[in-house]
Amino acid sequence: MKYAVVGTSWITEEFIMGAELVEGLELFGVCSRSYSKGKALAEKFGAPRVFIDLYDLARCGDVEAVYVASPNSLHYEQCKLLLGAGKHVICEKPITVTPAELSKLQALAAENGRVYMEAIMYMHSPVRPKLKASLQALGNITAAHFDFSQLSSKYPAYKRGENPNIFNPKFATGCLMDLGIYCIYPALDLFGAPKNIISTARFLESGADSGGTTVFEYDNMLLTMTWSKVSQDFCGSQILGDEGTVTIGSISQLNHISFCRKGSEPMEVVGETEKHVIMSHEAQAFYDFITKPEETAERYKEASRMALAVSAVMEQIRKQTGIKFDI
Repeated sequence: MKYAVVGTSWITEEFIMGAELVEGLELFGVCSRSYSKGKALAEKFGAPRVFIDLYDLARCGDVEAVYVASPNSLHYEQCKLLLGAGKHVICEKPITVTPAELSKLQALAAENGRVYMEAIMYMHSPVRPKLKASLQALGNITAAHFDFSQLSSKYPAYKRGENPNIFNPKFATGCLMDLGIYCIYPALDLFGAPKNIISTARFLESGADSGGTTVFEYDNMLLTMTWSKVSQDFCGSQILGDEGTVTIGSISQLNHISFCRKGSEPMEVVGETEKHVIMSHEAQAFYDFITKPEETAERYKEASRMALAVSAVMEQIRKQTGIKFDI
């Protein structure tokens, strides 16, 4: 199956390297507003075509599927065009800015018999069932804390007076959309919908949220989530029970997971895996959803339901905290 990518950032390269591990996926083209950047990426990975116009890509009969990694504000219109042209689409998180947009595109994909999914590592990681199984040994789970605080490589440029895309509300970016989503996915997947959500956020002068805190209230536990693009976490995340604690080094990649019990040495559940290998699982799921629709129907439905549930929670958090976009 020949596919193309939209965007030339580092995350696109990681996806391409991951897709190289999937038998049956073949990179055919790169779409970029900059021909030189598109050509450089295409040459690096051996793709024969470069597109500088998304409409040309949409009309290309050789391309069956597309990976979209453009700025968040462009996801809806670009995916709408591609789905309408009969392409299968896997779109970087957040798949759309609002759940209303997502519902419309999910309906469009269904009408056209196309696969439309969010590129999110958590949902398709083989570590996910291992994490769920490890919770069985915790006894009564009383609390959890998920953190994704990663000092942005773009923050020095912002402090110099520049306005990188990631800190520019024009592109529907900011910390919740970029990092917070990685906490919300496992929160909803592991513990379900909370009975109450309480959120706060901090903002830069550009108007973008630099970080935030959200609390999910359940009947018998509290789950706190923190995220930041202007500071760096070194402690990771944890799920605490009266029989033990599961620690998670990276909540986004599900790396470095251990089970800890008072008075005992930690027991490793999962070590470290390279980023592109982790991303290969979402590429594999995309390929399987397309080529094995009957066999993967329930998994695809689950991924679609989760994407919509996460989008709805993120919209609720934005409304609580006053996060707004200039789009």
